[in-house]
Formats: sequence, C-alpha cells, structure tokens
Amino acid sequence: MSDPVFNSALAHAADHDGAKDLSIAMREISDRGMIDLRGEASSSKFKQAAKSVLGLDLPVKPRTSVSKGNITVFWLSVDQWLINCPRGGHHKLLADLTKALDGMHSLAVDVSDMRAIIRLEGEHVREVLMKGSSIDFTLPEYKAGLVRRLVFAEIAALVHIVSDKPDTVDIYVFRSYADYTWKWLKATAKPGAVIGLFSKAD
Repeated sequence: MSDPVFNSALAHAADHDGAKDLSIAMREISDRGMIDLRGEASSSKFKQAAKSVLGLDLPVKPRTSVSKGNITVFWLSVDQWLINCPRGGHHKLLADLTKALDGMHSLAVDVSDMRAIIRLEGEHVREVLMKGSSIDFTLPEYKAGLVRRLVFAEIAALVHIVSDKPDTVDIYVFRSYADYTWKWLKATAKPGAVIGLFSKAD
C-alpha cells in the first residue's frame, strides 16, 4: 500500500508559491500542522499539562498568541486554542498532548487539513484586509501577535498579525474556500486597486 500524499489546498494554483505583479506579496504557507485544543483555562492542572508538552503557557487573554521556537498558540475562545506547529511533527505533539491530558476534561484534535494559510506581506496589507472586512486594522492594538476571527470577503476567517515592521499577516480560511480567497486577494491587491488609504489628507 502506498503512503498518502499531502497536497496543499492551493497546490493546483500555478502561482501558489508567490503571486506576482500585486501591491502586496502573497503566498501559501503549506508546511504547518494544526491542533485544536480545548480545556478549562481556570484549571492550573490543565494548563500545566499543556505547558509540559508545548514548552509555553497557553495565552488566556482574548485575541493574543504566544510563540516559542517553531510552535505558536492562538487564543480562540475562553476554552479553545489553536496550536500551529511544523507539519509532520504535529503527530507526535498530538500524541504527547493526549497522554499529558489523560483523565482531564479536555480535547486535542488534529485539524491540519481543515484550513489553508495565505501569507500577505507589504505596506498595503492592511488596506487589502479592510476591503474585505469591517475591522479597522490601523488601530494601535492591531500589532504583531494579535489573532482574531472575523468575516472576511463574506466567509469565516482567522487573521494572525505575524509582524508589523514590515506588515506580515497570515489569513486562515477553511480549505474549501482557499481558491476563492486566493482569487479574491489577487483581484483586490492589483496595483490599480490601491486607494491610498494611508496617504495624508488634502
């Protein structure tokens, strides 16, 4: 029996490794694994067990993330986190979490193939994001590390601000919407669509 072969959500797109001639740079991030973790944030036993495996404290403040090495954990709700880690290594990480959390009111599930990740980079990233949402990404709190779920281009999405100097943002969408999102971003990020949002008013 042959081993299963992984194909990313945008593998069929000829330019999935970097769309050209746009006001921003964009590419698919396909080498990440994801684990959905649920548990009681008020339980020190649960948080310590998770820390013993991940090597970091779970973020408990809304819309925040924490990172250590090649692992990043996103706060999603009062009892839910998304663990982002290297694809391939997530199998062992999940097994270790399951063992450490044994007997606790918790759940850890591999969701690596649930979402596609598209990385946006450049000075017009926030402008492009605001064309698809009602969120003001120019507010001071929208800085590196912020994570939030939102409706983007009329679909459910998750945004992670990786860096704000320069702007680098990862947008997570369900795999079935990856192609739609990619094409929407390409159309919206064309140089002719730049609206000069950050220029000084006359």
